[in-house]
Amino acid sequence: MSEALPPVGAADTDPRTAELGERLMAVRQRITSATLAAGRGEEPQLIVVSKFHPAADVVRLAALGVRDVGENRDQEAAAKSAELGGLAMRWHFIGQLQSNKAKSVAKYAFSVQSIDRPQLAEALAKAVARQQDESGRPDLDCYIQVSLEDDAGAHRGGAAPSDVERLAESIAGAAGLRLAGVMAVAPLGARPEQAFAKLAAISTDLRGLHPDAVAISAGMSQDLEIAVQFGATHLRVGSDILGSRPPVG
Repeated sequence: MSEALPPVGAADTDPRTAELGERLMAVRQRITSATLAAGRGEEPQLIVVSKFHPAADVVRLAALGVRDVGENRDQEAAAKSAELGGLAMRWHFIGQLQSNKAKSVAKYAFSVQSIDRPQLAEALAKAVARQQDESGRPDLDCYIQVSLEDDAGAHRGGAAPSDVERLAESIAGAAGLRLAGVMAVAPLGARPEQAFAKLAAISTDLRGLHPDAVAISAGMSQDLEIAVQFGATHLRVGSDILGSRPPVG
């Protein structure tokens, strides 16, 4: 059974909200310190990854000032966004996405950060066009997920760097889609410095062709400082704010 939603105004009395507030503050302090160390004037945007955690935690995050949350499973994201429709949250889809889920994702997503093939871009464009006719939703922010693995056996998803330009054209040419930039996950067992430097170079090349595609979504709990150093504009942090995955059942 899912946790009951905390009452409005419970931020000062709910122990879980207090815990999340402390964790959120610690992560924000890390981001501020990393931004200063990198000599940057503007801090990256924090996306709190709420996957596997209950909708009640998203309500608590909203009370703490969070406006951007990330999910990687459509079934979970669709249910949470529907339940919490009264909250002014922006939902970012960050997981691998099948084209047949585009219709569902277009109903709630502010961005999709895992576009890795033209067929998915085409499916999202059709789904967003339908939603714009029905509800007037804004254009969908689209990120190209780039694979940074040299070893195909360790693949964590994403388009090959050589395919980024072609995929960008598919997105940029589709009505209802806005090419925001690139996203990547540092390869397992590799130095994140090398991975994020590679992503920064790919972003630079992309901006040469599409000047508005400035976003770089990179960095998680364990490597956010390095991502900031290499120009990340969006950070996806889950466990350092929400804790470990709650038990199922």
